[in-house]
Amino acid sequence: MSPDAHVIDIQSSRRQRVLMLSWEYPPVLVGGLGRHVHALSVALAAAGHEVTVVTRHAEGAPLEEYADGVRIVRAAEDPVTFPLATSSLLAWTMAFNHTLTRAALRAAETGGYDVVHAHDWLVAHTAITLAEHLDLPLVTTIHATEAGRHQGWLPEEMNRSIHSMEWWLSQESGRVIVCSGYMRDQVAGLFEVPTDRVDVVANGVEAHRWQAPATAVAAARRRFAGDGQLLTFAGRLVYEKGVQHLIAGLPELRHRHPGLRVVIAGDGPYRPELEAEIHRFGVGDMITMPGFLGGGDLPALMAASDCFAVPSIYEPFGMVALEGAAAGAPLAVAATGGLAEIVQPGVNGMTFAPNDPQSLAHAVHTLLSDTERTRALARRARRMVTEQYGWAQIAQQTATTYAAAIQQAPAFATEQARIRMAQGRPTLRVPEGNLLASR
Repeated sequence: MSPDAHVIDIQSSRRQRVLMLSWEYPPVLVGGLGRHVHALSVALAAAGHEVTVVTRHAEGAPLEEYADGVRIVRAAEDPVTFPLATSSLLAWTMAFNHTLTRAALRAAETGGYDVVHAHDWLVAHTAITLAEHLDLPLVTTIHATEAGRHQGWLPEEMNRSIHSMEWWLSQESGRVIVCSGYMRDQVAGLFEVPTDRVDVVANGVEAHRWQAPATAVAAARRRFAGDGQLLTFAGRLVYEKGVQHLIAGLPELRHRHPGLRVVIAGDGPYRPELEAEIHRFGVGDMITMPGFLGGGDLPALMAASDCFAVPSIYEPFGMVALEGAAAGAPLAVAATGGLAEIVQPGVNGMTFAPNDPQSLAHAVHTLLSDTERTRALARRARRMVTEQYGWAQIAQQTATTYAAAIQQAPAFATEQARIRMAQGRPTLRVPEGNLLASR
């Protein structure tokens, strides 16, 4: 172990004071980011670290409170508001960052901090302002990239602006956290960040929350499967989740497995297109689309499944696959992004080529054809979740990144100052074409 690594190891075990920034946090939950920040913050607090989360306000929530060992400071919306919609997202983000910065500075008046931790580009302006004003190292988690979400393309001005902010935030961060090796390579390539400044820290799973009672599983089986086998999907209905390829594979699967039932749980803007595909392939009699399932309904559905499919085109990590595994569902996932790092074919699930309905159908058929072997794969996947993806482990790895950022802060600050002296703040020229074509 090098002297620097030894210092980092010692510092990671010490109590660290973290100022965390996120645009969503309970009760504001838009996607998976809010749940991630909540679970990470609670796990860090349970490990003895002092965590303050600064986030946006929700109607009825207190402006400040302590919950689960975490100090939560909520930034009230300014009187002049902008709708949170695609057409005005950048205007909303700028207004939000103004109020978020003021709330964070007020929080800093009553407590000292060792590190600022930002989550995604939506808090970029606040994060960089705080790190510079308070003279603190900045750690950023990049949960996904705009280029990745659009399969390497930046089609509109807004997409290019978001990419620029992701690049700027990554450049200004002493260390960048990503959820998979796939994302490490993507961030290093897209944002010109040296790989030795990028740490892979997986997302965590609260495995016990995905284990449904036997009675609930039996009820889900009666409701959705009847006397047939059950194939399921769960997630937001958007193009990059690849549900269109699952639908395209169903005619072959129905031929091989008469009586097969399919549940597509979730909702989103791509639903009309998916309904058109269901009609085009003539598989409407096989499919139930119940929308989002809340409470214990989703874990019960997953556990009742003979196969849980994740046909994503773009998936930085693949949290839903871990949730399905924690529920006990046999997994068939696209071999892309972080999913390919989670599922080992024939060991804890099956994989298939993304964008390939025939490959998907073959993987699902393999699982549906051998119940005993499939259940053994599911048991291994569940063990993997509990052994590798617990939040206590994720918090420890995150604390190690904090320690590295603190240890390396003087050298990083010197390098940033040298760059600014030499050429001013570097500016990004967004390249044209497919940014991921060569990656």
